[in-house]
Amino acid sequence: MTKKQTDRNFDSIAAKFQQNIYQTTKGRLRQLVLQRDLAEFAPLATPTQILDVGAGQGQLALWLAARGHQVRLTDLSLEMLQMAQAQAAEQGLSAQVSFANLGLQQLVPEQQQYPVVLCHAVLEWLADPKAAIADLYQLVAPGGALSLMFYNVDAKRFSNIVYGNFNYVLRDLAYKKKVSLSPQQPLNPLDVVAWCQQQGFTLHSKTGVRCFHDYLRDRSEQESEFDKLLEVELKYNRTEPYASLGRYQHLLLLKPL
Repeated sequence: MTKKQTDRNFDSIAAKFQQNIYQTTKGRLRQLVLQRDLAEFAPLATPTQILDVGAGQGQLALWLAARGHQVRLTDLSLEMLQMAQAQAAEQGLSAQVSFANLGLQQLVPEQQQYPVVLCHAVLEWLADPKAAIADLYQLVAPGGALSLMFYNVDAKRFSNIVYGNFNYVLRDLAYKKKVSLSPQQPLNPLDVVAWCQQQGFTLHSKTGVRCFHDYLRDRSEQESEFDKLLEVELKYNRTEPYASLGRYQHLLLLKPL
C-alpha cells in the first residue's frame, strides 16, 4: 500500500533550517531576489495588508513590515513562528505583524481575503499542490496579487546531470533515502502555471531564483564572489533560458476584479 503523503511540518528542525538554509549563500541570494521582485511590484508600492502563508521564520515578512505593510505570518510550525516573533520584537515590528499557527487549508474557512498573499517554498511540501492553488485563489482579494515561489523539477534534474548523478536522474529523481531539508516533490513549472491560469490568475512575471549559484564548479565562489554572483543573478534571472534554470521559480500573479 502506498503511504499517503501529508503536508510537511518543520517543528523539531527549525534551528537546522536556520543554519543550513537561511544563513547560507543560497538563502541570502533567495531573499535578495525576492526583495528585488517585490520592491518593483506595483501592488506593494504603498502600504497594504499581506498574508504570508508558510512564512517560516519570517525573514521576508519582516522586511515587508519594515517597509510599512501590515503582515500576517502563518505556519504549521510553532517553532518557526516563535523564531519569527522574537525577530519581530527585536526589530521593533511587533505592532505591524501578527502570527497564526495555521496551515493553508485552515485559513480558507476564515473567509478573509487579502490584497497581497505570499506563498514561498510551500507547494513542494504539500500533499496536493494543485488543490493549494485553489485555496490560495480564495485568499486573494479581487484585484489582488499572489507571490508564489516553488521548487523547480527541471532545475533539480539539470543540476544532478551536471553533478554526474545519472542513476538518480534515470530513477526519475526518486530518493533511496529521504533528506530532511530537501523537498520531496519538486514541481513542473508548466503544471503550476496551468493550475494558476485554470483558477483565474493571470501571470504578471516570472523570475528564476538561483539560476547560477547551484551550478558553480568551484563552490568557494558562492561566498568569495557573492556580490558579483548576485549582480549576474539579478541581471539575467528574468531572461530565458536562464530564468527556467532557477532552482526555484517565482511567479507574480494577478486576480481579476
